[in-house]
Amino acid sequence: MDVQLRHLRALVAVVDTGTFTDAATELRTSQAAVSRAVAALETTLGVRLLQRTTRRLALTATGEQVLAGARRILDETAHLHRIAEQSRTELRIGYAWAALGKHTRRLQRAWATVQPAVPLVFVHSNTATAGLSEGTADVAVLRRGAPALSPAPPPAGPLLDARFDTARIGLEHRCAAIATDNPLARRRTLRIEDLTRFTVAIDARTGTTTPELWPTGHAPATIRRTHGVDEWLTLIAAGQAVGITSEATANQNPRPGVAYRTLRAVPPIEVWLAWWRDDPPAQLPDLIRLSREAYGTAL
Repeated sequence: MDVQLRHLRALVAVVDTGTFTDAATELRTSQAAVSRAVAALETTLGVRLLQRTTRRLALTATGEQVLAGARRILDETAHLHRIAEQSRTELRIGYAWAALGKHTRRLQRAWATVQPAVPLVFVHSNTATAGLSEGTADVAVLRRGAPALSPAPPPAGPLLDARFDTARIGLEHRCAAIATDNPLARRRTLRIEDLTRFTVAIDARTGTTTPELWPTGHAPATIRRTHGVDEWLTLIAAGQAVGITSEATANQNPRPGVAYRTLRAVPPIEVWLAWWRDDPPAQLPDLIRLSREAYGTAL
């Protein structure tokens, strides 16, 4: 016989209430059922957990350890139930650097009209899949190119694999991020070649910029690896680096000491939604449609 959750609940209830009778009341069952559950747990584990006398119950030394493990298991089980319940009551959209930039509020307003019973919650997650792999997001906003939509051939890029499916929802301009006291901040627009003499901050894990973005012969003088938008912005504000990012970052991450300037003559950034291929949210069609409408994308 395997250990069952009802056995663990019975043990915890007996210890917490002090008697089998009170444990039965708490669990809304009979005293005999509680006694059988604890006995079944002892039989399954092959050890005595409780010392029973006519006056009191006491845990054995092994029982103390089993009780601690039982509490951990029941807490983790309750946590899993909370996660499942949350997924039914809200739709979590993960992002690493920015949600949908200036389109975020437009999407939220449209969503509230179409899906009033399911709040759309944006969740920041500084991971390669913006919380999708980690379970903190139901859908992720990604800006790393155009991954394959089928398992064969293998998906492109480090972010996505055959576990995920995707839909492109729009395009965004690229912006340069520079310190406000940098002479380049006096210009309204810049070219990527203007940045080559500076140290360029690049987040290879969650960012949208790679050295391949620069034309041949115009590679950055120095590359500084960063880990997340806050570290990236702090370096730039201090004048220790410059950066390139999407217009969504500029919209959602204003920072004292940092100026954003539109970059000319560079390819735009494709914005994608990603989700688990075998477990798409029920509201996914509405999310894709409304996201594309927010971007003004006809696909």
